[in-house]
Amino acid sequence: MSKQVRVRFAPSPTGPLHIGGVRTALFNYLFAKKNNGVFYLRIEDTDQNRFVPGAEAYIMEALDWLGIAPSETVGKNEKFGPYRQSERKHLYKQYADQLINSGWAYYAFDTAETLDAHRKQHEAEGKTFIYNWHNREKLDTSLVISKEETEKRIAAGEDYVIRFKTPINETLHLHDIIRGDIKFETNLLDDKVLFKSDGMPTYHLANIVDDHLMETSHVIRGEEWLPSMPLHSLLYKAFGWEAPEFAHLPLILKPIGNGKLSKRDGDKMGFPVFPLEWKTEEGISSGYRENGFFPEAVVNFLALLGWNDGTDQEIFSLEELAEKFDLNRVHKAGAKFDPEKNKWFNHQYLQKQSDESLAKAFAPTLGEKGFDVYDLNWDNIIRIVSLIKERANFVFDFWQLADYFFVAPISYDEKAAKNWKEETPNLMQQLISVLENIGDFTSINIETIVKDWMTKNEIGMGKVMQPFRLSLVGALKGPHLFDIVELIGKDETIKRLEKAIASL
Repeated sequence: MSKQVRVRFAPSPTGPLHIGGVRTALFNYLFAKKNNGVFYLRIEDTDQNRFVPGAEAYIMEALDWLGIAPSETVGKNEKFGPYRQSERKHLYKQYADQLINSGWAYYAFDTAETLDAHRKQHEAEGKTFIYNWHNREKLDTSLVISKEETEKRIAAGEDYVIRFKTPINETLHLHDIIRGDIKFETNLLDDKVLFKSDGMPTYHLANIVDDHLMETSHVIRGEEWLPSMPLHSLLYKAFGWEAPEFAHLPLILKPIGNGKLSKRDGDKMGFPVFPLEWKTEEGISSGYRENGFFPEAVVNFLALLGWNDGTDQEIFSLEELAEKFDLNRVHKAGAKFDPEKNKWFNHQYLQKQSDESLAKAFAPTLGEKGFDVYDLNWDNIIRIVSLIKERANFVFDFWQLADYFFVAPISYDEKAAKNWKEETPNLMQQLISVLENIGDFTSINIETIVKDWMTKNEIGMGKVMQPFRLSLVGALKGPHLFDIVELIGKDETIKRLEKAIASL
């Protein structure tokens, strides 16, 4: 690549950032890192009717949380600023005028009512109304009225838009890095509005002008923008500018059925589709962060939705992803979202965390359950986490997996209670006597003494171990039994055995 790689993520601040948008940002970030380039964030807020307060801050916070913050954006290294389109609106009219003067655009004075009447007439005839080469000279445009008349109507304050004049009878041969060579027939394209009657540019004009002025080398965006590729390529040609390279990413699909992943899918199946929680008057939409996901796990999972490095490797650090990322290995077909695989990634990252950091993350839950963490043995909490984390996908799972370390069971699993036989109370009473006489109350020593007692008295393992676990835990679950015994301590162990004898 001869010129510096400069790629952008250009969302509209119309609400929370969808996970599909996050993946677009991620692929741009990885491509920039791979090529020693720049990843910048531009806020496309020209449509003020759809602007949602707080959305811009949300987007920035989400990218920061995920570890893919841009090098340039609003208030940060504004080399080509401003980075908010609403603050660049003074730029666009001159470029719209340039297209008028070069014959690549024209004024259209049609009212909304007139256009609606045309659409209805076409529908009645079984046709689709398209504003383009076959009717633009029959409509109310500067192509059919004189220059003087056009200027007079504009000066009088009459509403108008500026439309792109799409060439006739041309075949566009365009190249997409992911999809290869694509052909478009210009006769099938409509003459898009570039400049609106309210004095604001449309997405198409502002996007092209900004990408050029900000020296964007590659446009990496979602598949939904593929139909805009011919217009955007023609706009570059009309301005006499070198076009960036295009790459259109595949859709992220629903877990079940066809179609693009939506918030509704997440609501129905119980998984988030936004990186962070989003609050409105209607309610709260959950986010990956608040659901206990590690940002590294979210990034890793998203990177493999539509891309792989050609190997069976699944766990990648952000640095590894940047090193291996290649747009030529992005798939054309949509990638199905798998909520269970999403959890699997989080499980892998949870196992990689230190026991101490996980204990710190668990501490607020213990506080909510009424424990003063400062009164607890911190080394014990770290050890408890080490024993249970293998069964957890989230730190949120820890309490359910470890509650019996902190509180005695108040009930006993009915199925497991079938192991409590007629001779069990007597055996548990003998076990209490054995435990009372143990001085070195460590897991290994307790296990050795208890098993010696069973061997000498020819007591079957199942007759003791299952009722013993049931007494301490309330169910036949949990890590190594004697680790539990050591951690809850001698007094608590005996108290729970006595309670089980009385209850069961």
